[in-house]
Amino acid sequence: MPRALQGLKVLDMSRQLAGPGCAMMLGDLGADVIKIERAGVGDETRAWGPPFVNGESAYFLCTNRNKRSLTLNLKDDRGAAIARRLAEQSDVMIENFRIGRLTEMGLGYEDLKPKNPGLIYCSISGFGHTGPDQNLPGYDFMIQARGGFMSITGEPEGHPTKVGVAIADIAAGLFSNSAILAALYAREKTGRGQHIDTALLDAQIALLANVGSSALCTGEPPQRYGNAHPNVVPYQTFPTADGHFALAIGNDGQWTRFCQAAGKPEWPKDARFSTNPQRVVNRDALIDLMIDFFKGKTTSEWLALCAENDVPAGPVNTVDKVFEDPQALARGMLVEMDHPTVGTARLAGSPMNLSETPVEIRRPPPLLGEHTDEILTEQLGCTVEEVDTLRRDGVV
Repeated sequence: MPRALQGLKVLDMSRQLAGPGCAMMLGDLGADVIKIERAGVGDETRAWGPPFVNGESAYFLCTNRNKRSLTLNLKDDRGAAIARRLAEQSDVMIENFRIGRLTEMGLGYEDLKPKNPGLIYCSISGFGHTGPDQNLPGYDFMIQARGGFMSITGEPEGHPTKVGVAIADIAAGLFSNSAILAALYAREKTGRGQHIDTALLDAQIALLANVGSSALCTGEPPQRYGNAHPNVVPYQTFPTADGHFALAIGNDGQWTRFCQAAGKPEWPKDARFSTNPQRVVNRDALIDLMIDFFKGKTTSEWLALCAENDVPAGPVNTVDKVFEDPQALARGMLVEMDHPTVGTARLAGSPMNLSETPVEIRRPPPLLGEHTDEILTEQLGCTVEEVDTLRRDGVV
């Protein structure tokens, strides 16, 4: 069965999470992705652990499948020249170097454009290629702080808190992926590539969504609500007789249905709790009643009641339990594949489900430089002797 991006050539010159995650999604969709890594060192995330599995970091494994690894010393002119040749043959190039660094090597967009006018060149950085802070370094954690996420995450009286995953990096990778696909579609009509400039800060601000809109509309900084929702009640976690569960009532019909099934038909008849706007205004009074009430049944009992009455609710799973969830397993969100050192690598699956051109996870995350000889000989026409010389000289 054909793959959506089969035949597309992607040069992944990024490292860490945002760029590699973007490139991996293109690889999942069928693109041939070559990952360039520092000779002898590789992507920094290869050393981000523990945990390690037979020497491979779990961090690196999560975001680098469906790629081939080529090691290059870009400080050597021969290494930079190899990268330029590969870029000239590529449809897409993804990079997250400090601004100006690749231009010094002749690998900037304007350097490559004359020889490859159809190239989609995606740059990912902390603050983008314009603005007063364009040259500042940026990592996810401090972007979450500057981008407002930490001010709205955590308990109301607690400290500013980051999200449990690198959400600014992940969002930047997703936005970059969308922009690349849009640029490829535009190229079909114009024949021209373009430069994509993605900033982690921009991605984080875009993710503020309704909370950002609230600040813009009111001029007031939103507060933290812990696991509760600023605009919808009840929409949070509740303690039960043996744990917690998440209740997500999104409209008044669900509220009335839940109350009837739970044996509290008086709650929606109470003027304070009859509509969502009233429940938001009277949040504290309602939640106090519900907290005590929910302790009368176990988590499984509440989940069963909600499922029977079409009320959104779910368990508060630990991450290991997520990969045992029957629904997640049925959806292919756990993938097992052979890996040369790990043995059986267990990876999260892809959430992209296409009926005619399905995702295919065909390559495990590569060993450092695993495909160097293959790429240089097959794609660039180097002889075995030339590759041996490059390796002996520390270029690859």
